[in-house]
Amino acid sequence: MLRSVTLLAAAAALSAATTSPALADAHVEAGAEATSSEKRTIMPEDPGARAFLEQFGFSEAVIHGDTVYLSGVILGPPQEGETQEEAFDRTFQYIGGILERAGSSWGDVLDITTYHTDIDASMPALAAVKNRYVKAPFPAWTAIDVDRLYAPEGVVEIKITARRSD
Repeated sequence: MLRSVTLLAAAAALSAATTSPALADAHVEAGAEATSSEKRTIMPEDPGARAFLEQFGFSEAVIHGDTVYLSGVILGPPQEGETQEEAFDRTFQYIGGILERAGSSWGDVLDITTYHTDIDASMPALAAVKNRYVKAPFPAWTAIDVDRLYAPEGVVEIKITARRSD
């Protein structure tokens, strides 16, 4: 059953995600400072999670200049005994970890796009949790109702664009 994880779901759920960044950077040599025109990527250090992303050809996040683009994070149904708000909170903690590894934070979020398989059912819990993490001045936010997500039991996918704070 899908839990609150990114599309690297199966691989990342098998092992604990690390909090240190794994930068995969074909444009900048190790130890060199990136310029604003160069792209850097954030990849999981866990070999299984990294293999999943490489198989499908995407990164957890891409840094270009001072902007961070996160891949969508899919929230599955709440775990047994867990409320929908608790499931969203777990997802927002996970996203916060990616933002931190990319040199950003919830205070740096510029844009949020959410994709909902049932927007009416998911919006109250999502908004309640989002409002604990995202404070004024608020980012742009677009909420879209969709038929399904990549993971069939996915409930909401959250995609973030942020600025770097370091």
